[in-house]
Amino acid sequence: MVTEREPGAGGVGRADGSAQMRHLTTEVEKIAAEARTGAQRAQRRSKLWNATHLVLGFPAAVLAVFSGAAGLASADARVPAAVLALLAAGFSAGAAFLRAEARQMANLRRRYAWQEVEVRANLALAREAYLGEDDLYAALSQLLELRRDVPSSALVLAELPAPAAPAVLPAAVPPPAGPPPGG
Repeated sequence: MVTEREPGAGGVGRADGSAQMRHLTTEVEKIAAEARTGAQRAQRRSKLWNATHLVLGFPAAVLAVFSGAAGLASADARVPAAVLALLAAGFSAGAAFLRAEARQMANLRRRYAWQEVEVRANLALAREAYLGEDDLYAALSQLLELRRDVPSSALVLAELPAPAAPAVLPAAVPPPAGPPPGG
């Protein structure tokens, strides 16, 4: 005799405890746990790259302002202005090299993709009591496809455009010494 389980009782959908249903449910639970962990990791990495972006970008902007102000203040402030400008350029180059903002966005996209997998897995588990083995297998197959489609960090960064290289201004050409040619 097959009896339906009590709502919220956990476990398999039928009291007969079909081994296949237990196995499929266990696999869906594993995917939900993996997705939850993946979303948490992506969130932590996103916060780390956001902090890196701020730690490198803000000092670069502040140092650039102070170096400009120091350079314009007096002729004696050339050396401190140059040091500040070099520091600002170093912070700016570090930020461009690490691409912290792009990495933050990549991890946000990964987090949302993992959350989608987790939500779908939880929905499949919630409906498991009403699904047959074939329906649960189909839901598990869809979850596996969603999990496969979660972008890896390397792939997401590869599809983002590289930061634009700073414009290089040509060096000033000093005027020729002596009278102009032909005159």
